Amino acid sequence: MPKFSYRAINQNGRPVRGVVNAANETELFNRLNETGMSLLDCKEMNDKASKLAALTAKKVKARDLIQMFVHLEQLQKAGVPLLDALSDVRDTAESTRLRDIMGDVYGEVSSGSSFSVALSKHPSIFEPIFISLINSGEETGNMTNSFTQVIKHLKWTDAMSSKVKKATRYPKILGGVVILVVWVMMTKVVPDVTGFLKELGQELPPVTLALIATSDFFQNNFPAIALALVAAYAGLKISRSMSEGVRYRTDYLALHSPAFGSLIRKISLSRFCQTFAVLFTSGLEILKCLEAAKQTAGNLVLTEALERVKVNVQEGSPLSTALNTSGEFPSLVVRMVKIGEESGNLTGVLEQVSEFYNQDVNDAVDGMITMIEPAMTVILGGIILWIAAAVFGPIYGSLGKMGT
Repeated sequence: MPKFSYRAINQNGRPVRGVVNAANETELFNRLNETGMSLLDCKEMNDKASKLAALTAKKVKARDLIQMFVHLEQLQKAGVPLLDALSDVRDTAESTRLRDIMGDVYGEVSSGSSFSVALSKHPSIFEPIFISLINSGEETGNMTNSFTQVIKHLKWTDAMSSKVKKATRYPKILGGVVILVVWVMMTKVVPDVTGFLKELGQELPPVTLALIATSDFFQNNFPAIALALVAAYAGLKISRSMSEGVRYRTDYLALHSPAFGSLIRKISLSRFCQTFAVLFTSGLEILKCLEAAKQTAGNLVLTEALERVKVNVQEGSPLSTALNTSGEFPSLVVRMVKIGEESGNLTGVLEQVSEFYNQDVNDAVDGMITMIEPAMTVILGGIILWIAAAVFGPIYGSLGKMGT
C-alpha cells in the first residue's frame, strides 16, 4: 500500500504533519476526516523517502503505548468490539506518529488481518513480545489478559530503562566533567603558569617537566585525540552492527568486565525472567516463551546461551537442567526454576526471581554511583595535587635561593 506524507489541521486549528499508508488520496482524506483533521496537502512517498521518514520520525514514548493498551484493555472489558476499540484508540492518540500507525493497523484489521499480524508490520514500535502476547490472546480468546500482560511488561520495561539510563548517565556526566577540567587545566591554566616558571631560569624538577610535557601534548594534539576517540567509538558501533563476531567478543568482554559485568548480567537475567513469566502466564508454550525471551537478553553471549537452552528443552531436557548446562545462569536461577517445575508454579517463581534481580539492579546502580563519586574526586584531586606540586615546588625553590 502506498505511503503518503501529509499536512493537516486538527480539531484545535493547529497544523499537524504525519506519514500514513493509504490506498489513494481519497482514502487518506476520509481517514483524516474521521479523526477530526482537515487535509491541507499530501504527497506520495517513494521507498527512499519512506526510509528517511522512518529514521527521522519521533519515537513513540512508552507512556503513549501504555495509555493505548490501557484504553484497549478497558474497552475489551466493556465488551466493545476490537475494530471499534482500534478506531477509538486511533482517534484519541496524542502522538501523531502513533495515530498514523494505528490508522494503518485499523485498516489492516478491517481488511481481514489479525491484530497481531497488523502490529507486526510496525516492528520499530511493537516489539516481538507484544506480538506474541496478542497472538496468544487471539488463540485463547482472552484478549483482556493479553492487554493486561502487555501493560505489565511495558511498565516494567519503562522502569528498567530508567535504571539503565541512571546507571550509564552518571558516569558519562562525571567523565565529561573530568575531561573538561583536564582540558581547561592543561590548555589554559598550566601553560600560563609554566611559562612563568621557565622565565625563572632555573633547573626544573622532573614533576614540573612532566607537567609541561603533558600540557604541550594536550595543546598540540587535543583535536586529534578527540577525533580519534570519536572515530574509535563510531568504528566500534559500525563493527558491532556489521560483524556478529565483533559483537560477541565485545559483549563477552562487557559481561566479564570487573566494573559493569555483574550489573549487565543482573539486568539481562531480570529481563529474561520477567519476559518469560509474562509470556508463560499468557498461555504460550515454553519454546515460544524461550524464543521471545531470548530476544530481550540484550547481550549476544546470553542470547546464544538461551538458544542452547531452547534446543535442550526441545530435545526433552527440563528447563532447570538446560539453564544449568548452559553455564551462564547463576545457581539461584537454576534452583528457583527447578522448584517452580516441581511445584507447578513456574510463573510465580520466575516473577520472584525477577523481583529479586530488580532490587539487586537498584542496589548495584546505587552502589556504583556511590563508588564513582569518590573515585572521580580522587582523580581530580590527584591532578590538582600534581599541578600544585609541579608549580609551587620550583617557586619555593627559587624563593629559597633568593633568601640565601
